[in-house]
Amino acid sequence: MRWLWAPMLAGTIFLVVEAARDGSVAAAVGYGVVGLALTWWLSPWQGAGGARHADVVARPAAERSVVIYWRPGCTYCARLRARLGRAGRRATWVDIWQDEDAAAFVRGVNNGNETVPTVVIDGAPFTNPDPGRVLARLAAA
Repeated sequence: MRWLWAPMLAGTIFLVVEAARDGSVAAAVGYGVVGLALTWWLSPWQGAGGARHADVVARPAAERSVVIYWRPGCTYCARLRARLGRAGRRATWVDIWQDEDAAAFVRGVNNGNETVPTVVIDGAPFTNPDPGRVLARLAAA
């Protein structure tokens, strides 16, 4: 899935050019907006600049009560982020596509699968947990 942003971008460009050639400016703009939004959502740069796994494990336990391992394009990650709302800013987010150590950690706790979101709450990993459980811990922090 890491590569899906490229064909999405190419398809968007194609649709925008074709709509513009046909004289439909509204369709071209619509294709462009939707296509670029989907391209960004699938891109590995969506969460660039986030925390690194090595930095997270080096922190004291009190500073890493909730760590969320995620990847761009994951609908379950998007659902969790949406359900957490502003409280999600208190969690540490680690993009497994930007950090191979993080991906290895996620594979290690998920029987070799890169299943996300994997949320570590007070040192215990949970795969695709109920957002209420994560919110409860963030509220207690």
